[in-house]
Amino acid sequence: MSTDERRPPLHTHLSVHRRASLWLCAILGSIALSWALAATSHAEGNPNDYQCAGHISAGVPEVGSTEQQVRYTFTCDGPVTGYQLQSQIPLSGFEASPLVSNQANEALTDSFSCGGEVPGFAVNCTGATKLPFETITGQFAIGTKLCAEPRVDPLLTVTDIYLEKGVPTQAISGPIDLGRPHHCPADSYKGGTRLDPATPAKTKANDHKKTKSKGKKKHTKAHRK
Repeated sequence: MSTDERRPPLHTHLSVHRRASLWLCAILGSIALSWALAATSHAEGNPNDYQCAGHISAGVPEVGSTEQQVRYTFTCDGPVTGYQLQSQIPLSGFEASPLVSNQANEALTDSFSCGGEVPGFAVNCTGATKLPFETITGQFAIGTKLCAEPRVDPLLTVTDIYLEKGVPTQAISGPIDLGRPHHCPADSYKGGTRLDPATPAKTKANDHKKTKSKGKKKHTKAHRK
């Protein structure tokens, strides 16, 4: 069974009241902390320097909505208890309960719950993965086409709460650039990222315009003489 077939109905049109959102995040944060404290082991890597990888692509259309759904997926080399996706264009909705799967693409009981302002520029999610390299997959919505410029390019930041010498410690890794959407037509920014923008490639059309412009200037000077 594919990830898309297991996906529950999306609810991207979420009107989130700020006070209620803060209350919910506090509750979920305490749950995440209790899960983290119950863990008996932790990844050997530095949780302040996790290596994460992921991407975005077209999401599963939501029934009754014409908004563009964007699917995100990522994995890290250590367990996480929360993450944030920060966009440079407005988000009009998000999936409240992303899926967590193992390396065999099997759904796990590990879970996350997401909240944030709508419209807004960030989605905050709390929960827990138990092992490194578990994959988190979710969706958010935008008000423009997936491949329209400026193309959405979210930054990912992950957190982990763990025990260090018996003391609960929070670590933060990121930001990690998930990049521009997959499966879009190539453009002059291909190969660049939000954190490391590529210089737009020169096109023949632009070179031709510059050549014509220089030719006109030379002709004008000659005429004046």
